[in-house]
Amino acid sequence: MDVAHARAPGKINVFLKVGAVLDDGYHDVATAYQAVSLYEDVRAYPSSDFSVSFVGGGIDTSNVPADGSNLAIKAARLLARKAKFTGGARLEIEKHVPVAGGMGGGSADAAATLVACDALWGLGLPRDELVHLAKQLGADVPFALMGGTAIGTGRGDQLSPALATGHFNWVLALPDFGLSTPAVYAELDAHRARHVGDIAPAPTSPSVSNDVLQALRAGDAEMLADALHNDLQAPALHFEPDLVDILELGEGSGALAGIVSGSGPTLAFLATDLEAAIELQVSLSAGGLNVVRVTGPVHGARLVTE
Repeated sequence: MDVAHARAPGKINVFLKVGAVLDDGYHDVATAYQAVSLYEDVRAYPSSDFSVSFVGGGIDTSNVPADGSNLAIKAARLLARKAKFTGGARLEIEKHVPVAGGMGGGSADAAATLVACDALWGLGLPRDELVHLAKQLGADVPFALMGGTAIGTGRGDQLSPALATGHFNWVLALPDFGLSTPAVYAELDAHRARHVGDIAPAPTSPSVSNDVLQALRAGDAEMLADALHNDLQAPALHFEPDLVDILELGEGSGALAGIVSGSGPTLAFLATDLEAAIELQVSLSAGGLNVVRVTGPVHGARLVTE
């Protein structure tokens, strides 16, 4: 092939419970992922080595590495080793998911790269083998491959599809800064340590609330709004207090509820229906915010016909 083009979605964590810090410094989580219609596009071209560049998309990529530490290059190299492929790939990434925004943009890049390079090199690996490779790249990469709605446990990479009906309408507020996921987790641990006498100990193995599962199963936006939860929201707001004002603005402008996506700083506002989402988008735009309207759930990484 002269080029293989794959597209993978960003995600919202509609529920995220973080377990106690473990001996290795990491946490088990219980999360409900929803893939939304904000996509990363990866085009893979034949090459003798591996490289990545960024084109279009309107996202500032100045702080995204373009060397071997880039997750897309790691994905391509991992796939090549698995398949004993001796060539390389030149990757062009069109980013639409915010960088360090809590929506899994880098993970979507990696997932799309696995699909694109599998096609470019004519490997034809089964989907479950790509998922196995995805788990080695990061907790959110397997979900970017799967898409839809899913429950993630362990580090978030142990996935099981969630029964979900209908579509949900979201308006995303995209701040012009990022947040470090490790720093947000560290602040959560520090908050728990400071208030150890006031709050219940975090479970070692958290679970997803039945209220979330029922809301997704019913396709009921109002039920889901009542069940939204993110343990990382408080530490994210601690780092960036301005996010509190944006949350209040969104909820005061007609959103059923707002939530920090993942480790932030992207804020996801759930609307009753499409008409309400459009009105909310207009209101937040008028307030000077960079917003985008999306729906979910959507499919995971797949090839796109040029």
